[in-house]
Amino acid sequence: MKNIPPLLALLATLVSPQHAFAQVDEDDLGAWYMYFFNARAQDSSWGIQGDVQYRNWDLIGDLEQLLIRGGVTYSLPSGGPTFTLGYANITSGEFGPGDAKSREDRAYQEALLPQKIGSRVYLRHRFRFEQRWVDNQDFRTRFRYALFMDLPLNGNDLKRGAVYLALYNEIFINGERDIGNGRSVEVFDRNRLYAAFGYSLSDTLRLQGGYMHQYTDGVKKGQLQLSLHQAF
Repeated sequence: MKNIPPLLALLATLVSPQHAFAQVDEDDLGAWYMYFFNARAQDSSWGIQGDVQYRNWDLIGDLEQLLIRGGVTYSLPSGGPTFTLGYANITSGEFGPGDAKSREDRAYQEALLPQKIGSRVYLRHRFRFEQRWVDNQDFRTRFRYALFMDLPLNGNDLKRGAVYLALYNEIFINGERDIGNGRSVEVFDRNRLYAAFGYSLSDTLRLQGGYMHQYTDGVKKGQLQLSLHQAF
């Protein structure tokens, strides 16, 4: 921070991403409540997909993020990859009793590649590139890769009545390190490791409950996750 007045340097340090979560209680279990959907037009490769996520620093009430996301999809035939072009709006709240909030607008492009191993291991590889406009920050980009696995426990598929194990791991890598006003972020953004049990309520509706541990540059925190997955 050469040539920056001492007071401004101190303020920049206090609001930098490295200190944004300094007061977060890593032992306070959080919870994410989520709804995912996807739909495809009849006899067409085109469709839509999206999700709504209500994320809490605690089990409920202390808003971490409200995320609303949706996109247009194009699927190759015979179970091939699905490509998505989408947009997300995210409202983030601070940890604890304060009510300060910030907003992010995000565009993203995604490729989802399904893979099946043997008769009952269902894998999905997801590659996502994001363009991010975050309050009080310069334009940012981020790269994400996730590996999902669903393993039916009482059969060979995920149709109605299936009980299954759901696992995933996702890594996030920042594109730009400089985010403005002398602030910077690390190349590594975060990693999420998740395990859950799921139940297929029907051929097109599944419920999952599990635990996700998230590692960021500054915080390691556990989250309970309850999600509903619906296909139309």
